[in-house]
Amino acid sequence: METKKSIFDQLAGQDVMRYTLINDQQTRISVLSYGGTWQEFVVNENGVERPLIWGLDSMADYQRVGFCLCQSIGRVAGRIGAAKFKIDGKTYQVDMNEQTHSLHGGYHGFNTLNFAGEFTQTDDSVSVTLTHHINATDDHYPGNLDVKIKFTLDNRDRVSIAFSGDTDAATLFNPTNHVYWNVADDRTSLSHHWLQIHSAKHLEFDAEKVPTGRKLDVKNTAYDFNYPQPVAESLKQLKVESDGVEFDDAYEVTPSATEPIAALGDTEGHRQIKLYSDRNGLIIFTANPFDADQQTAHQYNALATEAQTLPDAINHPNFGDTILRPGKPVTTTISYQYERLTK
Repeated sequence: METKKSIFDQLAGQDVMRYTLINDQQTRISVLSYGGTWQEFVVNENGVERPLIWGLDSMADYQRVGFCLCQSIGRVAGRIGAAKFKIDGKTYQVDMNEQTHSLHGGYHGFNTLNFAGEFTQTDDSVSVTLTHHINATDDHYPGNLDVKIKFTLDNRDRVSIAFSGDTDAATLFNPTNHVYWNVADDRTSLSHHWLQIHSAKHLEFDAEKVPTGRKLDVKNTAYDFNYPQPVAESLKQLKVESDGVEFDDAYEVTPSATEPIAALGDTEGHRQIKLYSDRNGLIIFTANPFDADQQTAHQYNALATEAQTLPDAINHPNFGDTILRPGKPVTTTISYQYERLTK
């Protein structure tokens, strides 16, 4: 096991650090201090390095591309309707940073912070823990928040991201990592990708993609990924059914550390990733973060997965509990298991 620390770049006069974790198989991940960005997930396949996620080479590129590319998202991932919620009968208004709602923590979410980082190691794993103290005045959420984001790579080629929050006043806490995948040999599109999601329901959204509160059956629709489906074929089916052009949707899943909530892989059968989460939601998003024309033309080369509690949960009683309370710190974990299917 090995760790490396270097200066990746500078932003606004601050060093952006790059923390690299390497296991005994020479699988490596790299994490940037800015935004808790998962910059690399590279596996060694018979001496060939195979990237599995999308990363960029400079902070200027990350600022230009946007899309929260593989960044850590919080305090609250997803959308909050009207950027408003109640805790214990008190109404709070947070940043309305997209149309009439709040998205991904507002203007000063986790993806805008430069975290401190520290390595740890066991016999079978290496980790980097990013930490930051967020004042309520910084991001306009109630409560001062201490947040830790721990990335771990083990010798089974499993990556785990543990988000920990501790507050001095009741607040919201529903973070994720906005990772973008392309695990195929040909990474120019999603035409060589399949996806599986163990879910019977997806959420109905309004025109601004805020949940209405209704859960819709996926069976026999384009949204049904209970068996591995080629993403390109599902997009075609979506176009026929509803004139839809992308997946940007929330699925209800069963939390589990032992049974995957979802999996994705290449249609040639070389490799797959299994996703595990201790929360009840998974957002998927088909995108081309690097080419606005291609995004408009709906020619996608990236598949985002955002494991979290169902979005806008604070405004829908049956979506899950995202309230973080003083004296009751919370840790929630997402894991990603790489598996080589052919030798």
